[in-house]
Amino acid sequence: MKNINKKTLVIGASIKPERYSNKAIRMLREYNHEVVALAKRTGQVDGVRIQTGFPEENDIHTVTMYLGAKRQPEYYEQIINLKPKRVIFNPGAENDELKEKLALTGIETVENCTLVMLRTGQF
Repeated sequence: MKNINKKTLVIGASIKPERYSNKAIRMLREYNHEVVALAKRTGQVDGVRIQTGFPEENDIHTVTMYLGAKRQPEYYEQIINLKPKRVIFNPGAENDELKEKLALTGIETVENCTLVMLRTGQF
């Protein structure tokens, strides 16, 4: 099974091991994807530093969203300017408004669980 590194931005990262964003960071690393993490609080997960400022990266392939829709608007413009290939809305993070904005710019949107996608080869 070929595994192409898809640099992934995790929005809503958590240092709490029981959180799905934390599990996603660890599993993305397990599958050899480069990870950038963003949250309101700094910390570290599996060697990945959680940043509080939106990353300046320009080679993000995938954004995986772990924030609820009410907390996403402050990131709309930054996500669009990042020009990722796709944005994954994990369960609880679905957002029709952002999906529409992304569709207008040609960014693919997926409503799915990053963990399931990794395990089933859909990532």
